Amino acid sequence: MRNVNLNALRVFAVVASHENLQRAAEEMNLSRGAVSQRIKQLEIELGVVLLVRGARGVSLTPEGERCRTAMEDALAILDTALVDLGEGGDRVTLHLGSSTATKWLMPRMDAFAAKFPNVSLTTQVHEQILARSLGRNEIALWPGKTLDANPTHGSRRLTDIRLVAVCSRDFLRPDWPMGQETLLTMPLLQDAHRRWEKLIKTTGYGDINKLLNFDRSALALDAAIGGHGVAIAPTYMVENDLRAKKLVEVWIDPEPSDDGLYISWSKDHLGQTRIKRIVDWIASEFE
Repeated sequence: MRNVNLNALRVFAVVASHENLQRAAEEMNLSRGAVSQRIKQLEIELGVVLLVRGARGVSLTPEGERCRTAMEDALAILDTALVDLGEGGDRVTLHLGSSTATKWLMPRMDAFAAKFPNVSLTTQVHEQILARSLGRNEIALWPGKTLDANPTHGSRRLTDIRLVAVCSRDFLRPDWPMGQETLLTMPLLQDAHRRWEKLIKTTGYGDINKLLNFDRSALALDAAIGGHGVAIAPTYMVENDLRAKKLVEVWIDPEPSDDGLYISWSKDHLGQTRIKRIVDWIASEFE
């Protein structure tokens, strides 16, 4: 067996989940240079290149993808082995996107705590859909077009992803309803899904060069709340800000979408009523 530094493996797992050295460094309270050095150390020990560094982040080589999969599977096995020790049986991990965590989950944390007072909830934010199988006491929320194909998972559709354009109530705008041509001439706040850019290319209205870009939907929505322009996002992500009158709808995408938000859990939980109750509660919040 190779003498591989386990701390360097842990650092690699975090970098691989973000595909960004700076975000990984912030999560682990390390400097970017320290993170980079530990990745280089791991590459030397393994004798392979794991990451390709670029201007907008890092990407995994084929060897890096194999290492990430192996690490994720190993961590899931470890989590399963330890879950019944101490208070582990009361710990549930929820995997989801950063903006779903910020805009959908956070406003419901008090309700979750009241409903499940003995459950310790841990969230893990991912930029991409979790590639590995879910372990014991793990649940995942993820966007897609079909139910989870992993044979070890249970899965259900939570809601359709319907897009709406929103802005601050104080933002100067034409009266509702707003046509698409008028909408695309306004200051537009775009996230990493690049939905405004796609609409501009499809319709021929607007100017791509004038878009204000953010890497996360939650940041674009917060900019809209601040009165900086119009953001576009799924309805489930803006409903709390609409209810609180922080945002108003100015346009609803008329095109139907096959995309939806799904929930997955390990079939190992079929005999555990707590996991079923949590899944049912999450689903009820989308009804």
